[in-house]
Amino acid sequence: MRKEMVQKLLIELLRNAKASDRKLAKKLGVSQPTITRTRSKLEKEDYIKSYTIMPNWRKLGFEIMALTFTKMDPQVTSQELIGKVRDYARKFPNAIFATSGEGLGMTGVIMSLHKNYRDYSRKLALFRNDWGQYMADIQSFVIVIGEGEIKELSFKYIDEDLLKED
Repeated sequence: MRKEMVQKLLIELLRNAKASDRKLAKKLGVSQPTITRTRSKLEKEDYIKSYTIMPNWRKLGFEIMALTFTKMDPQVTSQELIGKVRDYARKFPNAIFATSGEGLGMTGVIMSLHKNYRDYSRKLALFRNDWGQYMADIQSFVIVIGEGEIKELSFKYIDEDLLKED
């Protein structure tokens, strides 16, 4: 597998996971069996974790996307408590991403979708009630989906240079 072709294939799949191997082969100037073999190898080696779509959340009835930043007490780093946090997060399918990290004085972030502000407010109150004893701070950035958008959330804008090594 040529590294350059692999990178180009990954970029094309990020832009449009629905593209056929035939179309990808034509665009990348290789044979369709080469694309099929390369894609299979990338899937097997876990370079490609899944294929998904980017829906229009507003049309699906979601008005709010929230980025909720938390500052957790150091005790949350215990493996037992982290396991409980993972189990808790799985109960909320509207929380589409959650991770630990650092920035803005916070140690974690949750990205979530909500039908309306009431739903957001209730879930935030529940989260505070269930985990408040472990949090030093919690802040949110609330986005009204479709309003004020400068650049939509999509991988189609990814540039070929993103995967190149420095």
